[in-house]
Formats: sequence, C-alpha cells, structure tokens
Amino acid sequence: MKGNFNPMTNSDAAYIAGLFDGEGSVDFARRKEKKRGKTYTVQRILMRIEMTDEDVLNWVHEKLGVGTVRKRNRSPSIKAHWKDRWVYSVRFRQAYQVAKLLWPFAQVKLHKLEQIIDHYNPEAGHKNVVSLEDYRNESR
Repeated sequence: MKGNFNPMTNSDAAYIAGLFDGEGSVDFARRKEKKRGKTYTVQRILMRIEMTDEDVLNWVHEKLGVGTVRKRNRSPSIKAHWKDRWVYSVRFRQAYQVAKLLWPFAQVKLHKLEQIIDHYNPEAGHKNVVSLEDYRNESR
C-alpha cells in the first residue's frame, strides 16, 4: 500500500475496527450486469465511515495510510443548522489490506470483512490475517 504511514498500535487498530462496527459500513456485493449482449459479474468492495467529526476520519486515514476523506455533498433541502458530514472510504485491494488488519478486532462487521479477505485470498482462509508489523512493511 502507498501513502504516508504513521505507526499504528493494536489499540489504534481496535479503535478503528470499533468505528467501522459502530459508524461504518462494509460492502461486499456481486451483481450481474449486461453490456453489449454479454453478462458480467461486477464486484463492489467498499469500506466507509461517515460522521460529522472530520478530525477523527483524518486520523483514521493517517493511521491506515490508504483511502480518502471527503466532505459529503449536501442537498439544498438539508437544514442550515446541521453539521457537515465527512466520509472516509477505501475500496478493492486497499479494502482487503484494511480488512486483514481489522479482522482480529471486529465484532459487528466481522462476516463482511471475512468475505473481502476470502475474495482476494480464498485458499488462505483467515490464517494470513496481517499483523501490524506486516501491515507496516506492506505500506512502505
């Protein structure tokens, strides 16, 4: 993985897993699409956290070293006194690396993380869940 790396502890990984469990979503879906008379299987692999605290999401982005933080577009009908919302998101292979890192700490989103891990590495099962040291080495 590429990006700026900031050393992460097990506590950091557990906290981020808790953010995904409580405020986030993990989306692993397959669907069929027809294009030019042929049917294709399309994968959607996306992990995201949405909240009003931009600083927390910037910290997550800094710790993981992958993904993006963006301000969510506001519709004109949203009330003026509502806070802006921010979204951290990571997709595909980067989501696979994050899923391997968070898997030991996840509770609510555990099954979805396993689906992502199994998709990219079906033979390994969960034996190859990445350690923090391996994550650091892959991030450089």
